[in-house]
Amino acid sequence: MQEPLDLKQTINLPKTSFSMKANLPQNEPKWLARWTKENLYGQIRESRKDAPVFTLHDGPPYANGRIHLGTALNKILKDFIVKMKTLEGFNTPYVPGWDCHGLPIEINVDKELGPRKAQMSTVEVRRACRKFAEKFVDIQRQDFIRLGVLGEWENPYLTMGFEYEASIAEAFLAFLRGGYVYRGRKAVYWCIHCKTALAEAEVEYENDRSPSIYVRYPVTSDPAALDPALVDRKLWVVIWTTTPWTLPASMAVAFHPDFEYVVVGDDDPHGDAYIIESRRVGPVLEATGLNAPNILARLPAKGLEKIQVHHPFLDRAIVPVMANYVTAEDGTGIVHTAPGHGREDNQTGVQYGIDIYCPVDEAGKSSRACPSMWASVFSMRTSPSWNC
Repeated sequence: MQEPLDLKQTINLPKTSFSMKANLPQNEPKWLARWTKENLYGQIRESRKDAPVFTLHDGPPYANGRIHLGTALNKILKDFIVKMKTLEGFNTPYVPGWDCHGLPIEINVDKELGPRKAQMSTVEVRRACRKFAEKFVDIQRQDFIRLGVLGEWENPYLTMGFEYEASIAEAFLAFLRGGYVYRGRKAVYWCIHCKTALAEAEVEYENDRSPSIYVRYPVTSDPAALDPALVDRKLWVVIWTTTPWTLPASMAVAFHPDFEYVVVGDDDPHGDAYIIESRRVGPVLEATGLNAPNILARLPAKGLEKIQVHHPFLDRAIVPVMANYVTAEDGTGIVHTAPGHGREDNQTGVQYGIDIYCPVDEAGKSSRACPSMWASVFSMRTSPSWNC
């Protein structure tokens, strides 16, 4: 009977004492201890002290919890670059840092404090936030070191460092003295729960069905000044909006400067007439059921800046404005403008010197709108209302 063939003996394999197993739980602490004892990072810096400098400015992670796959990947990729540039002959110091301010830390501290926060002063809450950040700076530092990232771990920059905060104040004062600082209003994303502004990157979107409505704004100036055919007519500007809740803050109606607008009405010489973009007449009449089959006048947009308009249900003059973001793809080719609600509206308000009015408080509630006003708005959400 033939002996079993030991295939391993038929291959010319190298003879080595290198272990086939990594044994990382045992070897990692040894490597880290050795690198620390021998000051590996310091040796690298010394060997490149006279070389051209390459600096990687590290956008810092938040000190609000343990590192995760995202923070680890970010730090490792940056470490690749620093070490690659070192091998290419550059002096590449790496100063890590942490962002110690903002909602990510405050929200976690709120969870830790719970009901106790209501009895704490602002200073005490800030101290709790600083203590929380210090804790996770130390935890994340050890985790990054364990990943093999080399850097000045004992001398990081912290945004809560007093010297760092002082440099920010100094830079702001330089802008202030140079005349680059002004006070104004701007539409920003707002978190009702946290009662603070949000960056665009912090906003999460989801699909939502929203009601759209047609609203008519009365023209209070003489319609005949636009065209003699409109004498004795009651003239209205018809807008279309998908955000009816912004109507209490409506301060203007916007036309596109390059569009042609028409006035439509019925056969009654003393009846109502409506300003609509010329291409939108058919869809608007069909959607609203208005009886306005006749084109009474054609108006260039620029001439509409001279008319006087009034709010549909508030005692407020409305400014006619020109805006390139108005479209004729849907609606009436005219939109209402609430500078306190939205970036484009805000820019138009600033351009025309309109009050940036926002009747909503930090909790997302109407602070200056009467209940009857909102009842008018909500009644329009189910069907077009021409009498509000």
